[in-house]
Amino acid sequence: MKDILFFDLDGTLTDSGEGITNCVIHALRQQRWPIPDRDSLRRFIGPPLIESFQGIAGMSAAQAAQAVTDYRARYSTVGLFENRAYDGIIDMLAALQAAGKRLFMVTSKPEVYSVRIAERFGLAPYLEQICGATLDGRINSKDAVVRLALERAGNPDPSTVEMIGDRLHDVEGARQYGIDCTYVLYGFGTREEAEAHRAAHIVATVDELREHLLAL
Repeated sequence: MKDILFFDLDGTLTDSGEGITNCVIHALRQQRWPIPDRDSLRRFIGPPLIESFQGIAGMSAAQAAQAVTDYRARYSTVGLFENRAYDGIIDMLAALQAAGKRLFMVTSKPEVYSVRIAERFGLAPYLEQICGATLDGRINSKDAVVRLALERAGNPDPSTVEMIGDRLHDVEGARQYGIDCTYVLYGFGTREEAEAHRAAHIVATVDELREHLLAL
């Protein structure tokens, strides 16, 4: 029985695309950097920002670090609330909690922002812990946040844990600790990515996710 559920945030619990892409555009404009096309901007959603500014925008390490600073200046005041919980998410969390599941948010977004988002959009009452990255970069990658969540959960047997996310980083970060990942298709990833990275389960909708997790 899997009674511990690790939920990604962006693209899994909330549709944060507007806020993230608006802040990426703001950060790039601060350095008069070319703005990528829409599909490239969407690829910023999920992975650590420092990696995306280098890998997607082609910035140097120093330019990317400045871009992260500029991104956070807008995100911390405006961008984090350009967001919404997906339809049915709150009801799903309530049902899972009532069924005795332990629910954790496990995101590579800075924890300080993740807490504010969870409180603003009604997620916090259902979450035992909100686990995220640190602003200083000490904890940044998905696997590092998964390790943090495992520690806060009391180091449970990985067979009792399921990760839920919408990108390859969720699948691979969980796999490093022997944790299966359910990949959701309503977020920012694709079925092709889910299959290529061998997600344990693939679901298309929030309703399908709810039934799947209740049955674990």
